Amino acid sequence: MDKLVIRGAREHNLKNVDLDIPRGKIIVITGVSGSGKSSLAFDTIYAEGQRRYLESLSTYARQFIEKLERPDVDEISGISPTIAIRQKNTVTSSRSTVGTATEIYDYLRLLFARVGKTICPDCNLVVRAFSPQDAADDLIGNHNGERVFIVIRPRRLIDEESWEKLRAYYMARGFTRVLVDGNVEDIEGLEHPGSDGDETFILVDRLKCDESSRSRIVEAVELAYGETDGEVLVFFPSNGRSVRYNESPVCPGCGRRFIEPTPLLFSFNNPFGACPDCKGFGNRMEFSEALIVPDRRKSLEEKAIDPWSRERFEYFYDEMLSYCRRVGIPVDVPYGKLDGRQRERILEGDGEYIGVIPFLERMREKSYKRGHRFFTRKYMDFTTCRTCKGGRLRREAYYVKVGGYTIRDFVRMVPAEALEAVEGIDFDERDAAVARDIISELRSRLGFLIDVGLDYLTLDRLTKTLSGGEAQRINLANSLGANLVDALYILDEPSIGLHMADNERLVGALEKLKDRGNTVIIVEHDPDIILSADFMVDLGPGAGNEGGRVLFSGSIAEARKAKRTESKTLQWLFGGKIAEKRRKKKRAPAGEIVLKGVTEHNLKGIDVDFPLGLLTCVTGVSGSGKSSLVVDVLYRAMLRRGRGTGRIGLDSLEVHGTVDRVLLVDQSPIGSTPRSNPITYIKGFSYIREVFAAQHKAKVRGYKPGRFSFNKPQGRCSRCQGMGYRRVEMHFMADVFVPCEECGGKRYNKETLEIEYKGKNISDVLDMTVDEAMMFFADVPQLGEKLWVLSKVGLGYLKLGQPSNTLSGGEAQRMKIARELVESSDERNLYIMDEPTTGLHMHDVERLLKVIDELVDSGHTVVVIEHNMEVIRSADHIIDLGPGGGERGGKVVAFGPCERIIARKRSITGRYLKGYIERYGGLKK
Repeated sequence: MDKLVIRGAREHNLKNVDLDIPRGKIIVITGVSGSGKSSLAFDTIYAEGQRRYLESLSTYARQFIEKLERPDVDEISGISPTIAIRQKNTVTSSRSTVGTATEIYDYLRLLFARVGKTICPDCNLVVRAFSPQDAADDLIGNHNGERVFIVIRPRRLIDEESWEKLRAYYMARGFTRVLVDGNVEDIEGLEHPGSDGDETFILVDRLKCDESSRSRIVEAVELAYGETDGEVLVFFPSNGRSVRYNESPVCPGCGRRFIEPTPLLFSFNNPFGACPDCKGFGNRMEFSEALIVPDRRKSLEEKAIDPWSRERFEYFYDEMLSYCRRVGIPVDVPYGKLDGRQRERILEGDGEYIGVIPFLERMREKSYKRGHRFFTRKYMDFTTCRTCKGGRLRREAYYVKVGGYTIRDFVRMVPAEALEAVEGIDFDERDAAVARDIISELRSRLGFLIDVGLDYLTLDRLTKTLSGGEAQRINLANSLGANLVDALYILDEPSIGLHMADNERLVGALEKLKDRGNTVIIVEHDPDIILSADFMVDLGPGAGNEGGRVLFSGSIAEARKAKRTESKTLQWLFGGKIAEKRRKKKRAPAGEIVLKGVTEHNLKGIDVDFPLGLLTCVTGVSGSGKSSLVVDVLYRAMLRRGRGTGRIGLDSLEVHGTVDRVLLVDQSPIGSTPRSNPITYIKGFSYIREVFAAQHKAKVRGYKPGRFSFNKPQGRCSRCQGMGYRRVEMHFMADVFVPCEECGGKRYNKETLEIEYKGKNISDVLDMTVDEAMMFFADVPQLGEKLWVLSKVGLGYLKLGQPSNTLSGGEAQRMKIARELVESSDERNLYIMDEPTTGLHMHDVERLLKVIDELVDSGHTVVVIEHNMEVIRSADHIIDLGPGGGERGGKVVAFGPCERIIARKRSITGRYLKGYIERYGGLKK
């Protein structure tokens, strides 16, 4: 069948959708937020594909099928094995890296184990182990035609009595001759060798090195290895030279033994290969100078040493000052201007003075005292392991090199650098044959990372630090490496986090998936991705109950000619300049935040000004340093304001104006279980519970508001403990949440559900969307105000009781914005937002911009990291970083209003911004 046929899809807000989707194509599903895109792609198509996959498994696996809800659809046919790649990063382990997540590191381990050369750090000589066959190859290849004596050292030569026993031992083993000072003698007639015992060897065989003697050489070396600790000597009587072969790696210069390279030696997730000090994590919890001395501008007299600045430790502070004066350490200059030796003596102490860190170590030893435990923990931080230098592996792993690189060198490269290094290795004939397939896999997987726009990530980057979009593209790269055919891939906004300049490569990666015979379904809002698709499905026209209908389905060419009456997507894409240029208010800054000498990660010592009271947008290609600047420096430095910059890569921070609080509104989840939901997050559930408790039947029964909480035992379902779902451990695949058999997912017991308000019980209310509840509770103004804010940020389609762990990163971020609006005060705050348009249709971006304008007009400052061109052009101030990603980025390419960015020829963002304005105009304000 060449079509995926869907009939009667009614999941969530879908309105009996009938749809024919071509297979083996790239299909994009568009529509305003809440129109039913995820309901169709994930909750219908993927859910049915997953259920059918389970049907193909064993009897044990099929016992869970009845617990998995069938999607509400009449028929789905032509469905292939289905793989969903979502925009969530679920990794929490510190052991997972980009290299391990993409299997690149596994192939590097294999490469180093198979063709790596161990180099002695003392002699700088190549160390290798010789099998009997290797020894034979070396002798025949380099000494062909020469006569040799193959010998071993005797086990021990101490005195006459022991020599007699040793001679009897070797004679019993079949050895009849010895080599003494280069001469062959009969072992039976040899008297005690005396002081020249070191020059006496047991003769294993004597022969001429040529191809006809290969088997004898192999046999002699095998015998010699068995009689010793894996060592054999070969003498050349013609010139008196000798060669030593070892079964295990031994340096030919100094005789130092090394570990035989195996894949386990290069695994930091295995005790054999992991660094013994940091256990393979690359860092250790140690006392940090940056926390002990948070403000390096203070002198010792000004109480720069924080732990001893408290009154109860005044004695130790006075002792330190006396010590410093005795040894000539200045106490009246800033701590940061002391030299390294002086700071070390203050922190580590010596025989005359205890030192700050030894003092804290003693306190930590008394961890049974809670106060000591909390006090010392304040001054500890994760620091790079001194043993492995952050490489995670034991020391012996770094003696092994391939092409002059250690494995640590490789993982600290970005994909393009690693690919260049792999391509540049000059293997000999034998190693080339061994490494051919490994190099092929490395080449393709590194290429896939570049294709999906992750060329700026180093291979040792922790997976848990990736954004949801980056984690999704890692999975997409893995899918490309899996070489599956005839599969159905479903992706949730793969363009998240990508600059418009990177979209072309992403489209190329999707085309590769398609070219292998796979079908690719994408939920997407980005115009470049939409227009590159083979087939388009547009849902709408609105969100929630106003959506769920197919407004258009067909090719992009057909979409250009279609009527655009209802479809906001078609109006935006093909309607030309759909609105007037956005009229921005001319706002004057209320001050500024000045960062000087920013060097965090790849930032190149830049100076940056953030105006207060304005909307500032930080832009740049992927990996240019936007998050490093805004989150790792601006946010952290503002939190530490007045306490020094600590370990932040920053020379100084100046704030000219008022900033009462700094808040990071990111895409991290607002809840990890089905217990958390939108109405509890904005603190509106208490009003609903009070309404139900005020009903006549509830009063008669004595029900209090707590009865209607699913977190308390009185009113909730006892089977699922008020969660509505139960977790089923699948063992063979990811755990799933299934509806509770007793309450049917309603969370409450039967008695509680008998209380109704306007004909609805508490479960019915939680099943309402925000917009529906706003009308339903029109007579509860305090609740209506909170719900109105949710609707205002574009979340009117969410259900009040929707589990927070099912919200996308963009939805979670907008929930945080809504709570800030609900809890607004007279403060002047700094709001930092990381891609707030994630998951938003262009129609919804206008609503978000109005919310941000409201924050700015209230006197707050908003700094956003963003790739959306409408947000960028609507900003009062733009900071464009670049010019490239990774080491090619980290500089300020342009800054100022939109017009200045466009005029800057070096700015890639400026080029795309100019094209965007020419093509779409802008949104009307």
